[in-house]
Amino acid sequence: MKIAFAIVGGLIAVIGLTWIIQGNDFLLYKLWAPKQEAVRREVFEQTKSYNQGMIQELQNMQFEYVKADKNQQAALRSIILHRAADFPEDKMPPDLRSFIFNLRNQ
Repeated sequence: MKIAFAIVGGLIAVIGLTWIIQGNDFLLYKLWAPKQEAVRREVFEQTKSYNQGMIQELQNMQFEYVKADKNQQAALRSIILHRAADFPEDKMPPDLRSFIFNLRNQ
């Protein structure tokens, strides 16, 4: 009888310990994962490829804006301003910076 209680007690202890470790792992992940992802995003936004790609995309939109009619320009204006909102202006070439500035002031 003592052996059966020891086996059941051992199983309960193992299950409890596993539950505690798994819960601890989840809590640590919940705490640190957002911070790690924020750092990854910040590092990504500092890369040359991201910056050049964003500038190229905004310049392509600028070209499309110039070619578009008035109705299309209104839609493109909204999209361009939304895309440029999170991109630092000091990383933009002067002509693109003045284009964005003019769109904001319309």
